[in-house]
Amino acid sequence: MKQMLSGLEHCHSRGILHRDIKGSNLLVDNKGVLKIGDFGLANSFVPGQTQPLTSRVVTLWYRAPELLLGATEYGPAIDLWSVGCILAELFARKPIMPGRTEVEQMHKIFKLCGSPTDEYWRKAKLPHASSFKSQRVYKRRVSDSFKEFPSSALALLEVLLAIDPEERGTASSALKSEV
Repeated sequence: MKQMLSGLEHCHSRGILHRDIKGSNLLVDNKGVLKIGDFGLANSFVPGQTQPLTSRVVTLWYRAPELLLGATEYGPAIDLWSVGCILAELFARKPIMPGRTEVEQMHKIFKLCGSPTDEYWRKAKLPHASSFKSQRVYKRRVSDSFKEFPSSALALLEVLLAIDPEERGTASSALKSEV
């Protein structure tokens, strides 16, 4: 986990979004050194500046909710969501949200991470929000769903799998966790 976060910290500090963090893009050599691979969807960004980007990035099971909702302005938080999915997958030993369609994926996210707040819907102004806004309000169940995980992993997972990208922190802050 530390090596992946360190690699992302390196990328993000140099203005690079990976945009496809998943298990098959994490390469580990015979000495246990992890490298992040496949920068085919990577793009540059400038913190504080917005430029429209496509929301059609990141493999579905690791795609952040804002991307599913059509966000075209986003930053490193999309990579951190993917890291959260990988972290949970490492402990669960299977993908945690294996959706087959974008609609099913969004539903799985809401069932695990809770429904977005009304404030989030108002401030986000995402193109597909009306398509996905559920009549049912889901409670956040991350801690309940993964209670067998070590407490340090669960604490980090709670941050990385925040629905609101502004609450996911940074690769640098995640590196300070005890995982």
